[in-house]
Amino acid sequence: MDGHKKGIQLKCNIIVPVYNERDTILGIINSVKFVKIDKEIIVVDDFSTDGTREILRNLEDVKVIYHNRNKGKGTAIRTALKHMTGGIVIIQDADFEYDPNDYPRLIKPITEGKTEVVYGSRFKGNGNFLPMSFLANKFLTFLTNLLYGSRISDMCTCYKCLKMDVIKKLNLKAKRFEIDPEITSKLLKSRYKIYEVPISYSGRRKNKKIGFRDGVQAVWCLFKYRLFN
Repeated sequence: MDGHKKGIQLKCNIIVPVYNERDTILGIINSVKFVKIDKEIIVVDDFSTDGTREILRNLEDVKVIYHNRNKGKGTAIRTALKHMTGGIVIIQDADFEYDPNDYPRLIKPITEGKTEVVYGSRFKGNGNFLPMSFLANKFLTFLTNLLYGSRISDMCTCYKCLKMDVIKKLNLKAKRFEIDPEITSKLLKSRYKIYEVPISYSGRRKNKKIGFRDGVQAVWCLFKYRLFN
C-alpha cells in the first residue's frame, strides 16, 4: 500500500465473519484479494452447515478459523481480533452487499493522519436499501446521535475501519449483531472522531437472521453504554 500525505503505511486486516454463505463466500474472498492494498484476510466460520466450510478448506492465502458451534457475528469478530498482526482493521460481510473496491477510500483518511476511525456511509454513497432496513438503520442512527451528541449518518454500516490499537482498546463483549452499536457507543464515549466516507451498497433480500430481537438488543446496547459503562 502506498503512503499518502503523511507517508503512513499500514497493513489492512480484513475480518470476514461467515455463516452459511456457500453461494457468495468464494466470490467475496476473490473480490477482497483483487483489491491492491497490503492486506491479510482472516475468515471466521461461525459453524456453517450449508457447505461453506468445505469451500473454505480449499482457499489459499487466507487465514481461516472455525468455530465449533454457532456463536454469532460479534463473537466471530472478537475471535478474529486475536489473530491480527497490526495496522488497520476492516470488517467485511460475506455477501455482496458491500464492495471491497471501497477499501482505498476507507483507509485513506487514516493513512493521511486525519483520523483513527472511518465509517463507510451507505446514506452518503450509492446505497440501495430494502424499505424496512432503511427505516431501521435511520432510527438506530438517529438514536445514536441523540444519545451521544454525534452527527454520523450510518451507525449500522458493516464497513467500520479502525486502527488496530483503537479497536483493541474497546474491549468488545458483543456476541451477535449488537457488535455494531457496541463499537460505535464505545468509540463515541471515548471521544474518537468517526470520519465518514461514501460507499456503495446493495441490500439483499435473503434472510440474514436480523430480526426484531436484534433491533431491541441494539437499542438496549446504545442506552447501556451511554448510561452505565
